[in-house]
Amino acid sequence: MFRILRYLILIFIISTGYYLFISEYLNITEKNIYKEEIVRKEIVEDKKKIIQEKKEETSPNIKKSIDKVQFVEKKIEILQGDTFVSILENLNFKQKKIYEVISKIEDSFDLKKIKTGEIISVFENNYGEIKKIEFFKNTETIISVNLDKEINLNIIKLTKASFIESKEYTITESLFSDGIKNGVSSDILVKIISLFSFDLDFQRDIRVNTVVSISYEFDEIVETGRLEYNDIKYASIIIDGKQLEYFKFITDDGYVDYFNRDGKNVKKSILKTPLDGARISSNFGMRKHPISGFNKMHKGVDFAAPTGTPIYAGGNGIVEYVGRNGGYGKYIRIRHNNGYKTAYAHLSNYNKGISKGVRVNQGEVIGYVGSTGNSTGPHLHYEIIYQNKHINPLKLKLPSGKILEGKELEKFKEEYKIIYADHLSMLYE
Repeated sequence: MFRILRYLILIFIISTGYYLFISEYLNITEKNIYKEEIVRKEIVEDKKKIIQEKKEETSPNIKKSIDKVQFVEKKIEILQGDTFVSILENLNFKQKKIYEVISKIEDSFDLKKIKTGEIISVFENNYGEIKKIEFFKNTETIISVNLDKEINLNIIKLTKASFIESKEYTITESLFSDGIKNGVSSDILVKIISLFSFDLDFQRDIRVNTVVSISYEFDEIVETGRLEYNDIKYASIIIDGKQLEYFKFITDDGYVDYFNRDGKNVKKSILKTPLDGARISSNFGMRKHPISGFNKMHKGVDFAAPTGTPIYAGGNGIVEYVGRNGGYGKYIRIRHNNGYKTAYAHLSNYNKGISKGVRVNQGEVIGYVGSTGNSTGPHLHYEIIYQNKHINPLKLKLPSGKILEGKELEKFKEEYKIIYADHLSMLYE
């Protein structure tokens, strides 16, 4: 009996010891697993922190580099015979893409108005992909076509600043060359010559020590620095102590014109020759027609000149007719205030903005020499019509230009005094 009790006590002790051992082992193992889990979590958290820190460090740089992506600009000059389609074809655009680009632009701009010599800018990314095309709609507006995922067209209005500038110089060689030396734009110099051409023979009258004094308007496109020269406000030429001077004035009937201090117009009412550098190829009168071969009255004067030579309005007036007119080809007729009309035939094209009912100023470009209609070569056929009768332009006794009177004269006098005071102020400030 005692022996059996001893065995049971021994079994109890062994079982208790085993139980305590197993419990402690499992407890230690659980703690180790827990510690490993904590360490693992800490490692993961540290990795997340490191990754996040790297993101925070690199993200701004990535964004910055994206913002600073530079496009390479390539400028393409439009040559004779080029079209917008041919330019896109040369840039390896697919026909579908060309159609989409053209359609988008044509909603806002007539691409036929882009002229030879103008520039189209093409912008490529670092992979040589064209992402943008830009060109000037006019001096103040850029059309920008973005070619990323979608084709988007933006009209960019540029900032225009207007200025008045005064210059005075003494001629030592010629009005033109000395003007250039003194910083006067060639555009303004051409206008001075045109303005004084009724009073002066520039080959004979202009001599050394002639003083030229001018004030003129111009605009600057701020973003591009491009300059656009506008009207002369005041012009004076002093030869041997005698002064010829004229002031800009907008008349009551809306024309920009030039008058001396007495209100007399600088201009004759009609130009005998409405283009520069031309030679007479056929006079007014009876002649054998070069195409039909019959004798026929030639009701104007023909001036031979290269195709594209600018044609000027013969006088202030309103465009009465513009369009094709039988054998005359492309044709313009202007009605003037004093019973006169002038007509211009065989043009290659009309200047922008010329249409029926438009008011034009003498000397303004209305079209370009061509050979349309019944013509054997490029020339201008020029007619002067007075009370529905054709007059020989070369024998016309030119009527005087407008003379200001009454309230219009008083208004002019007030304005010319301001113009002259401003001119002197700018010269001597």
